[in-house]
Amino acid sequence: MEVNSRLSRYDLSQTYHSNYDNAPEPVDVDVPAIRGNWTFCGLKVPSPLGIPAGPLLNGRWVLYYASLGFDVLTYKTVRSGPRECYELPNLVPVETGPLTGTEERLTESRAMNGSWAVSFGMPSADPEVWQRDIEATRNKLDAEKLLSVSVVGTVQPGWSIDDLATDYAQCARWAIDAGADTIETNFSCPNVETCDGQLYQNPTEAAIVSEAVRQAIGERPLILKIGHMTQASNAEELLAAVGPFATAIAMTNSVATKVRGQSGELLFAGQPRGICGEATFDASLRQTSLFSELARERSDALHIISVGGVSTDRHVQSCLKAGAESVHIATAAMIDPNVALKIRRSWQA
Repeated sequence: MEVNSRLSRYDLSQTYHSNYDNAPEPVDVDVPAIRGNWTFCGLKVPSPLGIPAGPLLNGRWVLYYASLGFDVLTYKTVRSGPRECYELPNLVPVETGPLTGTEERLTESRAMNGSWAVSFGMPSADPEVWQRDIEATRNKLDAEKLLSVSVVGTVQPGWSIDDLATDYAQCARWAIDAGADTIETNFSCPNVETCDGQLYQNPTEAAIVSEAVRQAIGERPLILKIGHMTQASNAEELLAAVGPFATAIAMTNSVATKVRGQSGELLFAGQPRGICGEATFDASLRQTSLFSELARERSDALHIISVGGVSTDRHVQSCLKAGAESVHIATAAMIDPNVALKIRRSWQA
């Protein structure tokens, strides 16, 4: 993958806090238009290009990538209380071909070849900090661009699913009050072991949380971000449960597996980590097609957001043909922040 070395990017060798504190400033570049009538959750946007929560640690990262051709920007997952990031390493390149979800483990790579294991643990600043930051960011962001905010509940000892739903809803309401245009509930994070990271696998509990968030945000668009699913029956059950509350489904939040170091030892204390990047594209595209077809069969006015392994204009167009309304790019944008501009130029050619 070609990289523009002049553009700032996330520094794998530094901590999450260092990257948070040293976010780059927006750049002044010509952004080619992508002709067409584009929407996100039914809201008009200049292009189908978005960026998911992973790379956008705070408002400065949001504004940086907005200046580089992304029109839907998802503020990194926030919580009702502060949460520290996992220790380094947070991003480990891996050796792999296209993933199916059946892999037991992958091996660390000496160089980044398009895919990596992600291990952050959904950190969050204090709510007062992220609310002020979201408000300032929305005020600086061009009016035609959309700011989505990813939220997650924080499980506490003894909590019921209703307690967790209330926590999700509180975060969502705070984000809306701060200026978020849309809310994304993070129902999938392979890097945490509590139920907040696996809600998409439990349709009943996913529906309870979705209903609570819907009540908290009113008519604002609600996106549910889910993990890798291959079985139509499981997808149908999930859609039946959350369909009354969700505006859109975003997929796929990585493919989980264990990672072995170059010396053979299991990394991350032997726990699975989400694999993101080029190796997930085929799986994500299949899932986009599956959910798009099921939504049509159900006559749902449900929007599909495709995420996972996208790095070229051909990838974007494949996702759109598969039924996606919007296509979001994370790993490729972290490796090469110029990727949206390249896609726009290729689209024009």
